[in-house]
Amino acid sequence: MAGAKNHDYHILPPDIWPLVGAFSAFVMAIGGIRWMHDDMYSFGPLIFAIGLSAVSLTFYAWWANVIKEAHEGYHTPVVQLHMRYGMILFIASEVMFFVGWFWSWFDFSLFPQPVEIVDGVVTNYIGQEGAAALLQWPPKGIEVLNAFELPLLNTMILLCSGTTVTWAHHSLIHGDRKSMITGLWLTIILGALFSFIQAYEYSVAPFPFAGINYSSAFYMATGFHGFHVLVGTIFLIVCLARAYKGHFTPQQHFGFEAAAWYWHFVDVVWLFLFIVVYVWGGWGAPVH
Repeated sequence: MAGAKNHDYHILPPDIWPLVGAFSAFVMAIGGIRWMHDDMYSFGPLIFAIGLSAVSLTFYAWWANVIKEAHEGYHTPVVQLHMRYGMILFIASEVMFFVGWFWSWFDFSLFPQPVEIVDGVVTNYIGQEGAAALLQWPPKGIEVLNAFELPLLNTMILLCSGTTVTWAHHSLIHGDRKSMITGLWLTIILGALFSFIQAYEYSVAPFPFAGINYSSAFYMATGFHGFHVLVGTIFLIVCLARAYKGHFTPQQHFGFEAAAWYWHFVDVVWLFLFIVVYVWGGWGAPVH
């Protein structure tokens, strides 16, 4: 029969959402650039908000299509395998993203530089006391956060969330839907608690956001991790909503599996951040 499916692959039909997503990202980028230039007549924030809304709509519609395809039987074992490969590559790209921030942290800490002024412009700015901060990390005069207070608490929270999401995953595999939902609820609550504590930690941090490479590297590394925690929490909330609708089965639950992998990735990155940034990176400095 002409057009009959005789293979395990899913040939996607033409779809408008990739084009919409690309255009929306372009609008969002233009809005962000105009916003950062602080031109009161550029409507940067409005353009950015429109682009962000369109990108969010694209996410929703595109992933809704993926869910629909799964229910229609297009996600054969071969397709699921390739989706797993895609998720693995995505997480690998995220690993390399964080490698950049760790690289900058190690570069600043292992090879500290004094303040240099070239043509009136400050470069290699590591502290507030000029040459007195020479070859010292953290820079002289910087108070650091106590690694064994809020950071340690957040470490325990994320480790517990890793166990609850694993419990939910194994419950799903064994057909225990009630335990799966309970595990998801606990993981989401722990993720939200982590974000709340990190926001409070930022509010009481003894160093500014900019001007010193210690604080800039600290906020960029931990802040982007915090953003990933928020994304992972949203990911799990979507899985929870789908779990209530009965979308997942022990044989077919890639969406949940991808969320669990992502959450474990977030856990591992935080362990490295805790050890490298909070413990090792602040060793010997006065504690706030």
